[in-house]
Amino acid sequence: MLLTRIVTDAAGESHFDEVEVSMSVTAFAPPAPQFLVSDPMEADRALFSSIPAGYFGDWHPAPCRQIAVILGGSAEVGVSDGESRTFGPGDAVLLEDTGGRGHTTRVLGDEDFLLMFAQLPDGG
Repeated sequence: MLLTRIVTDAAGESHFDEVEVSMSVTAFAPPAPQFLVSDPMEADRALFSSIPAGYFGDWHPAPCRQIAVILGGSAEVGVSDGESRTFGPGDAVLLEDTGGRGHTTRVLGDEDFLLMFAQLPDGG
C-alpha cells in the first residue's frame, strides 16, 4: 500500500512523496478470515476534526508528525514546490512537514472536510 507523504527538505520547502506501507496476511480478528495488516505504528493520540466548507489555510506546517485520514468532504493541498493534490474520503496523508513553509489547505465544495488525525511520536 502506498501512503502519500508531505515532507520538508533541508531548504524548508515542502514536497509530496510516497511511502510504502508493507503488509502481511494476519489473523487480526479471529475467528474472521485472515487479511492484510501492516505492522503497528506508535501513536501518541487520535483526534477528529471538521474544517468548514470554504476554508482556506494559507502556508502552515503540520503541528506535529501525524497521519490524516479523510472521512468526508474534499480538500486541495498545495506544497511549496508548486504541486497540489486533491484528497477525499478514504485517503490518508502522512504529514511530516513540521518545519519550513509547510502546505496550504483549501476545502472544496459545499461539504465540511472531516478528518481523523493519528498524532505520531517525533522521529520516523
